[in-house]
Amino acid sequence: MKKPVIDAQNVDLTFQTNDGPVHALKDVNLQIEKGDFVSFIGPSGCGKTTFLRCIAGLETPTGGTLTVNGLTPEEARKSRSYGYVFQAAGLYPWRTIAGNIKLPLEIMNFPKAEMDKRVEKVLDLVDLKGFGRKYPWQLSGGMQQRASIARALAFDAEILLMDEPFGALDEIVRDKLNEEVLKLWAATNKTIGFVTHSIPEAVYLSTKIVVMSPRPGRITDVIESPLPKERPLDIRDTPEFIEIAHRVRDGLRAGHDV
Repeated sequence: MKKPVIDAQNVDLTFQTNDGPVHALKDVNLQIEKGDFVSFIGPSGCGKTTFLRCIAGLETPTGGTLTVNGLTPEEARKSRSYGYVFQAAGLYPWRTIAGNIKLPLEIMNFPKAEMDKRVEKVLDLVDLKGFGRKYPWQLSGGMQQRASIARALAFDAEILLMDEPFGALDEIVRDKLNEEVLKLWAATNKTIGFVTHSIPEAVYLSTKIVVMSPRPGRITDVIESPLPKERPLDIRDTPEFIEIAHRVRDGLRAGHDV
């Protein structure tokens, strides 16, 4: 039996603050397989981002076990097992788009020719071919976020972690980027963890939707999507899509009642 790419067993996390302990995560159990697209959805402050940061080795659970590719999250971070896309694009304004994408490759001491080849490849993947010499301020918000995704893809990690990357964008741009992320996922077969507040976005993108309760964050439902891998936007009008969306909404309501 294959080991899951991400395996959480009874994960707890309590932050110590000046006002006393804050219980952020409680008894989180989850297995994510290679090639899964998993969305995390729940109310603000429920621990979605905290759990993603635990996977990335940016926070340390205070209980339970968590492995990434069979390693501890810290070991996985050091072995460059994942790329991380934050809520804001976080591009350096004094660097060109290509320069921003090269940054992790420079840190990893890739040869210049290899860096140039990888930058060209990921710019093409995110539909930004020809924009490498532009600066962030010359690009729209959606294009900046695509550049941020390109940077996370540059060193070709197997796992892509995305923390509500499209939350600040308008609905038309968001729809376009949702379509592009699905194409990207199909082209790369990466394992994706995706935080969102949007029910339609979670249902449209995911093979698996993880519904979380208010703090302390617990998983109240894990919904395996029956939708096909190829999903035009109008799939959102189908009875199957609407049924999954209702189940997500019911899970969010039930979480408030726990």
